[in-house]
Amino acid sequence: MAQTGEIQRIKPKRNQVIEFFTRREPSLVVMEACGSAHCWARQLMSLGHDVKLIAPRSVRPFVLRNKTDTADARAIWTAAQQPDARFVAVKTEAQQAILALHRLRAQRMKFRIMQTNALRGLLYEFGEVLPRGYHAFADNISACLARVADRLPGLLVDSLREQWTRVQ
Repeated sequence: MAQTGEIQRIKPKRNQVIEFFTRREPSLVVMEACGSAHCWARQLMSLGHDVKLIAPRSVRPFVLRNKTDTADARAIWTAAQQPDARFVAVKTEAQQAILALHRLRAQRMKFRIMQTNALRGLLYEFGEVLPRGYHAFADNISACLARVADRLPGLLVDSLREQWTRVQ
């Protein structure tokens, strides 16, 4: 209940949530902004509910005991009443898709940096110094691998080449 903060102990299964909200009159629904919150928010908004996503850091101080669904619900309700509560805008699918692309690119860049640093470090152990920076590294790695091919075990050189191919 919005006025009292009463928490009903109803635990619908995931596939019953929309049905549950379809049977209720349009009301304010506050959810913690988490993994699937934007998807749920869009669905509930399409049913006429007013949905607000609250930032997890606004909720955390109000979880008084062990983290349970009931404690979380009470903490979300309490946090939503606070004048300084921080809410997150509900994103469209297009906005989420753009953000997903940014996260994927950041992950690929992190992987590339990690792998080129590992290759640089491994070759440094054998006296080969490669320049920092991806483009400088890319310009020098093939010649470096050719130089070490006759003095390092073939399995190692092949593995280093495979790793470089994956990075590219």
